[in-house]
Amino acid sequence: MTRNDRLAVFIDGANLHATAKALGFDIDFKKVLKLYKDDGLVRIGYYTAVHEDGEFSSIRPLVDWLDYNGFNVVTKAAKEYHDTQGRRKLKGNMDVEICVDALELAPHLDRLVLFSGDGDFRHLVAALQRKGLRVTVVSTIKTQPAMCADELRRQADEFVDIVDLANAISRVDNERGGRRPREDVPS
Repeated sequence: MTRNDRLAVFIDGANLHATAKALGFDIDFKKVLKLYKDDGLVRIGYYTAVHEDGEFSSIRPLVDWLDYNGFNVVTKAAKEYHDTQGRRKLKGNMDVEICVDALELAPHLDRLVLFSGDGDFRHLVAALQRKGLRVTVVSTIKTQPAMCADELRRQADEFVDIVDLANAISRVDNERGGRRPREDVPS
């Protein structure tokens, strides 16, 4: 891989949030952008469902910041349902949007980085590889259970455990609620 490789980064927002939370740190998206910006970055996308019921959504400030700072933000309304115990739940899967956008952009890329551990993306990774792209998956296997599906990790050309990126992409400004990565994450 050279600096002239054309690169896209696709972030499954809900999956990344759950992974970082399980590891005890918050993501600093300014640092994520900086990590890839000088590496042939063509596009960096963030995909998430949002709850749009008129109430304040805690994800809205992040989505607005990402959009303003160069991320290609893709959202859709989360669906509300009630589980078998009658509890209100929200559902919003962005897998199709990620797959379609990645496949449409593939002819203009050499590499793709996918921030997700969702095993459903194994077929996307294989399709991108058949088109000649090298695919890196960023997630973790350092949690119990692992946040990255084994089949996705094995399909990727490269797997990067997000624990190894934590110091480079975590938020450390405690006055804004950020936390340092936990030191007790099992290896």
